[in-house]
Amino acid sequence: MSNNPGAALFTRQALQYSTGVHIRYLIMDRDAIFTAELRSFLKQEGVKAVRLPPRSPNLNAYAERFVRTIRESCLNRMIFFGESSLRTAINEFLTHYHHERNHQGLGNRPIDPGGEVSVTEGSIACRERLGGLRRYYCRQAA
Repeated sequence: MSNNPGAALFTRQALQYSTGVHIRYLIMDRDAIFTAELRSFLKQEGVKAVRLPPRSPNLNAYAERFVRTIRESCLNRMIFFGESSLRTAINEFLTHYHHERNHQGLGNRPIDPGGEVSVTEGSIACRERLGGLRRYYCRQAA
């Protein structure tokens, strides 16, 4: 996290997170943080940088929708006291988003469901994340 995110910070983060991860494509918009230096680094790593045409948010709809979801469901509803509380909230939201939240495009199933998804018997329990801001219901194993 940074108060002044820019091209240099983004390039450093790309270097930091590139070890052990195989990415074939990186879809990027026309933001100034996607510099020629970053694109050169990506090319050396075997990642094809795909630049979207100007003013085309619909071409990156999944990313735009996720940003909207995390802002509306989490970030705009909380007050953060430093980077640590922000990171904790984002990690909790990501866990909820991937493992507990139903996604309409997946037949109202979570992206990576846990074991309780297939349980058909037992009492229904309410689980909370982010101090009750995010709730979901599941059956407890009998």
